[in-house]
Amino acid sequence: MHPKNYTLYMEKSINGKVVWKELHDYLMIAVGLFLCTVGWTVFMLPNHITTGGTAGLASVIFWGTGIPVEITYVIINGILLLIALKVLGFKFCVKTMYAIVIITIFMHYGQKLTSDIQMLHDQLFLAAVLGGCFWGAGIGMALSVNGSTGGTDIVAAMINKYRDISLGHALLITDLLIITSGYLVFRSWEQVIYGYVVLYISTFMIDQVVNLTRSSVQFFIISKKHEEIGHQINEVAQRGCTVINGSGFYSGEEVKMLFVLAKKSESGRIFSLINEIDPNAFVSQSAVIGVYGLGFDKIKQKRRKSSKHTNE
Repeated sequence: MHPKNYTLYMEKSINGKVVWKELHDYLMIAVGLFLCTVGWTVFMLPNHITTGGTAGLASVIFWGTGIPVEITYVIINGILLLIALKVLGFKFCVKTMYAIVIITIFMHYGQKLTSDIQMLHDQLFLAAVLGGCFWGAGIGMALSVNGSTGGTDIVAAMINKYRDISLGHALLITDLLIITSGYLVFRSWEQVIYGYVVLYISTFMIDQVVNLTRSSVQFFIISKKHEEIGHQINEVAQRGCTVINGSGFYSGEEVKMLFVLAKKSESGRIFSLINEIDPNAFVSQSAVIGVYGLGFDKIKQKRRKSSKHTNE
């Protein structure tokens, strides 16, 4: 293939991957918001169980004043989006605006479709557990593709950008007061406690889903066709490779070993590339706790104030 044609082919391929990734992200956000809506309209709202975030605050206002949830939800998120636009950037806010529109529609029609359904009315603890699972899994899916369901998710994302605090823990801190405010409406600590159950389970689910999608793996690959494998990993998987010189202890033969770091979701593609080029290659794969740098997570370091003391 002519170099110019090859360059055009690669540019089209990269552009296609970018478009597909964006479509995938928006689809993941929509699926996550659908799960949130199921947990909220089926298990929590009919049983007067409060959740965190803007949805929880809107629920408390709805129970206390009768103002539709979707109206309060849109107003509060609109204010937070104006603040987040400068801190988190336009791309994050576009996805968040998309998420707010989608979940508002889901909430509106979800309430209509489930108005005659009141599941687990006599088993509030189980309703809180199931509601928390659906809610947390949905938010986790949205956050894993750099989206948001709005509300305290925006606050948590801003905290997570500058501090090494997990998204789940950041949401836990910002949601406690919202759930506790439910006491002002119900005058029942029992309902508030069920809200705490939802918060704990949803926080756990958020961290599990986000960590699952962001987990990384490392490969050590020994093959006589290491150059061809390395080129394919660079071009197809779009991951870097490091060549390490080594020698077999028993045979004394010089070998070239590739060291590769990748997302866990990319491991299947890398294995396929290796198998196509050299089925007899020796491959070691292991999970890593964290990978920071280009193409992976950013290093977040807490800023500490230091004072200079001088002795005279």
